[in-house]
Amino acid sequence: MNVSSLLALHSGRTDGWKYDHLVRELGRLQVASGRLEASDPFVNLGMGLEVTVPAGLYAAWVTVADVSDGQDGSHLRECYLSIVIAEGVPARVEYLAPDGAEPPSDPDAFYGVAVDAGTVAFADADAVARCMPAGDWYQDVFDTGRDDSWFALMDSPTHFVEGCANIVLPGATAGENVVLSHSGWGDGFYPVLGAYDATGRLLSVHIDLLVEEPEDGQPVPPAEPVNVIEPQVETGFWRRLLGPSR
Repeated sequence: MNVSSLLALHSGRTDGWKYDHLVRELGRLQVASGRLEASDPFVNLGMGLEVTVPAGLYAAWVTVADVSDGQDGSHLRECYLSIVIAEGVPARVEYLAPDGAEPPSDPDAFYGVAVDAGTVAFADADAVARCMPAGDWYQDVFDTGRDDSWFALMDSPTHFVEGCANIVLPGATAGENVVLSHSGWGDGFYPVLGAYDATGRLLSVHIDLLVEEPEDGQPVPPAEPVNVIEPQVETGFWRRLLGPSR
């Protein structure tokens, strides 16, 4: 993928692309185990795409696109959820494969996150396994009716950004947490990208929510998965548009 096609963490409008962007901070994410999971937290938390990163505490960000016709801020959609691992200048961007998986043989294929509840998240996979309770997560965690439920925090305009949240896991003993964001236009199948510097050091990880459009009006990929290949691989127009990873 061309580095210029990664629009995450860029404010304003990028030449050749359609929308203005806002970048908003979502606090920090603990990844003490070095096992970063990307998932739809309300559907497959603990079963998402996992990649290895250096263990640490990382800044989380959401990049939001202004998709209004007048570019007046009246219609905003999340276009990337990002974790910044290290400072640096990206020299290459790749579609990430889950740990232990072979890269897809199809050059038009990528691994990604299947979303069925309009939400994406990053978390430490080990922390999810340790800190989520037994029982019914929907009633006991996600939608309890309290102000600290996951649904309530995502809907709160005073908790970071409305539509996003940074939440301490229920069984956390050392601040283990999850960072969540609405997934742009909603459900779909979204690639996970890694940005690297010229030495091969991982700088950041992003869930691309496929909101941005080329300025020339070319069509964007469908919102539903197409030709999903286990485990969680999709082929589609977006990969052909942006080109294979290098």
